[in-house]
Amino acid sequence: MGEGMPMHRERGGRGSRRGSGRGRAPRGDVRTAVLMLLAEEPMHGYQLMQAIADRSDGRWTLSPGAIYPTINQLEDEGLVTVTAEAGRKLVTLTDAGREYVETRRETSVDPFAGFASTEPGTDLRALLEELHSATRQVARGGSEEQRTAAAKILAEARRSLYLLLADAPVLPKAPEA
Repeated sequence: MGEGMPMHRERGGRGSRRGSGRGRAPRGDVRTAVLMLLAEEPMHGYQLMQAIADRSDGRWTLSPGAIYPTINQLEDEGLVTVTAEAGRKLVTLTDAGREYVETRRETSVDPFAGFASTEPGTDLRALLEELHSATRQVARGGSEEQRTAAAKILAEARRSLYLLLADAPVLPKAPEA
């Protein structure tokens, strides 16, 4: 593709929107994210996975099955080199890789932009993780009465969320006496 196109479109249309749910970014954005991070400093594959998770506040996590094929592709294209260092593989941009990133810097879409939190308190994933942790504690250490109450609370929360999606009024039930 020609000059001025986003970096993730360079690989023959692999930047599809597939897998964009549950904190995942489009596949092509993995490539852009890796290149952007390597422009800052050389990193190991695990460091790249951590940096992507950190930049997205934990909303975009990659598995080795996503990061290493991307690194291999970039190496095949001559944009990065991979060298063994202390039993790990260090990934570094080549001169061609730096030029590639630099020429596309203005036209590339920031792969982390969609993960920016707009309002405090709206990080649903973090809230869900906290809820899951509390539920696990009740399940493991709570009495039968507490587990029954927790099940009712969770069922009510689920009902309220579906009402919210249906644009129906969501009114909490009065506590049972």
